[in-house]
Amino acid sequence: MTTTVQDVTDLYPTRDGERTRVIERRDPVVQGTAEQGPMDAETLRGFDTKGYLTVDELITGEELELFRAELKRLSEDPEVKADGRTVVEAKSDEVRSIFDIHRSNEIFSKIANDPRVVDRARQILGSDVYIHQSRINYKPEFVGKDFTWHSDFETWHAEDGMPAPRAVSISISLTDNYSYNGPLMIMPGSHKHYISAQEKTPEDNHKQSLVMQGAGVPDPETLTEFADRFGIDVLEGPAGGAVMFDSNCMHASNGNVTPYPRSNVFIVYNSVENTCGEPYAAPKPRPEHIASTDFTPAGR
Repeated sequence: MTTTVQDVTDLYPTRDGERTRVIERRDPVVQGTAEQGPMDAETLRGFDTKGYLTVDELITGEELELFRAELKRLSEDPEVKADGRTVVEAKSDEVRSIFDIHRSNEIFSKIANDPRVVDRARQILGSDVYIHQSRINYKPEFVGKDFTWHSDFETWHAEDGMPAPRAVSISISLTDNYSYNGPLMIMPGSHKHYISAQEKTPEDNHKQSLVMQGAGVPDPETLTEFADRFGIDVLEGPAGGAVMFDSNCMHASNGNVTPYPRSNVFIVYNSVENTCGEPYAAPKPRPEHIASTDFTPAGR
């Protein structure tokens, strides 16, 4: 299914070349109910307040070993490294991310369509969901680079044509996340405030932004204001666990200078009632492997 529905009204203008500004979120965070399961009302309230939730043991030990073995195999395959869906570190030439993994790899396709994941996304978003983007991320020991503060929705809105922040991401940890090996950091509560960026989107911005974020990054003054207001949560946790977070959370991760690699499976679920159209603030849409236009419901 490849139909597109898009409201022409832009409630989240950005990258207009004028100034950075903060806009109150216009859409609810949680659109499902506890009765729709599998999460209870308290968990949903926590997600609404903080913008994220954690699952200590999402996958089994057997699955974890399978995923790790596949992660290693893919990183060592020269054909995969040369594929246009693979992003490498600018200096070390190590594999950074492999996109579209739910369509290119049978092992990761199964977890992307697994009820343990999809049912949680459906419950939060209050509808069927499709996979907007998927990838596996590597943050190798000693050379894994940082990713600066940003809202995913700002990018997906500007460059992919996503109308509203009715999307949720899940990061499934394939290695232990320590405070010192570049884990995810989130400003809890920031998801209810949209930062409209100033800088206009360059041509083919994705070629640079997937290595180092540029356009769409808030200015230091706004980020400082947000950090002072919301604080910063550093999301540590064991391998096999997961973090689900709202598409508009302000988040980042430090570089990894430790001997302990960090890797994860990252899947973005968007509501089928929030499908993407033409970009709101970019010359053209990003490639299909980064922003899917197949809106077939996941897990069906």
